[in-house]
Amino acid sequence: MERRTFLRATAIGGTSAVLGGTLWRGAAYAAPAQPGTGPYGALGAADANGIRLPSGFTSRVIARSGQTVAGTSYTWHNAPDGGACYADGTGWIYVSNSEINPSGGASAVRFSSSGTVTSAYRILSGTRQNCAGGRTPWNTWLSCEEVSLGYVYETDPWGVNAAVQRPAMGRFKHEAAAADPVRQVIYLTEDESNGRFYRFIPTTWGDLSSGTLQVMVAGTATSGSYTWTTVPDPDGSPTSTRTQVSGSKSFNGGEGCYYADDKVWFTTKGDNRVWQLNLTSNTYELAYDDSLVTSGSAPLTGVDNITGTASGDLYVAEDGGSMDICLITPDDVVAPFLRIDGQSSSEITGPAFSPDGSRLYFSSQRGTTGSSSGGITYEVRGPFRASA
Repeated sequence: MERRTFLRATAIGGTSAVLGGTLWRGAAYAAPAQPGTGPYGALGAADANGIRLPSGFTSRVIARSGQTVAGTSYTWHNAPDGGACYADGTGWIYVSNSEINPSGGASAVRFSSSGTVTSAYRILSGTRQNCAGGRTPWNTWLSCEEVSLGYVYETDPWGVNAAVQRPAMGRFKHEAAAADPVRQVIYLTEDESNGRFYRFIPTTWGDLSSGTLQVMVAGTATSGSYTWTTVPDPDGSPTSTRTQVSGSKSFNGGEGCYYADDKVWFTTKGDNRVWQLNLTSNTYELAYDDSLVTSGSAPLTGVDNITGTASGDLYVAEDGGSMDICLITPDDVVAPFLRIDGQSSSEITGPAFSPDGSRLYFSSQRGTTGSSSGGITYEVRGPFRASA
């Protein structure tokens, strides 16, 4: 599963950074990532924000739940969760879900070219437990409800156009979404102990109002081949979408999802795994499994949200664990990139890079208080590598 030949194809305002990988090697499956030294070295002492970072990196607080975002009149939402960044002229926007029920929704913070916060505002209201989601190539944010028979809502990061419910994408306990512009589909995870992995094929790419929901069909092994089968009733009632197709593969608590260069990665929190689908060969394997670490303790547990960079590095946030964001490098090395001290009753959510790749945004959902009203949203700056 080595990903050494990552391709750089990042465009300001475009879709997610494109990652490359070695060509599929017949029937051989590589071992999952193992602990090692990361590209940025050891973590230093905690800074003033309680964040341990490698040398050369700094952090700042962007927003706190229940408090006015500095420089604006907007009060930041509780329980910040999934997020994404969007180019905005010479600046950018970071969107963030609110994982509370009821009245979840999502908010956005706008930055100038220098990184100064210029505004903050609501982009989605009146929804339930908005957990993760995903950005689209046409610059909308898919905000997903993590409740039984939950919906996907397509939202406008600029807050100009009203959010639109997208029932054709299925009703289930949605978690994350990742757009694949090559196959023109959206991949979807399901946060159930026997959840499934889905793809939605829009009738017209760029229009999510209609289309076909399919589910991954595969064996019970941790590697092999897969196919897709149409879900007969995406409405999920009275029969849940995950039980409608015989042979559909069960995953233990689907979480984050990320697409790049004919691969899609997604995480499952129930077994601390990162899965990789190789979309050109229709095969799947494990990119990481904490139970398969062969020496020392597993650096990544509580596997949750995931994103990536043009260097080919995957960034995986922990729900619990050591409150780390860990790296999985193209050479299949897993190592902590940062750690938040003093917030063991929280989880890290919403990792996303600014369009130029120089800033990483994320939240501690419950902060130091352990309550949804204690959420903190951060920015980290530093010498992120442009290539592996």
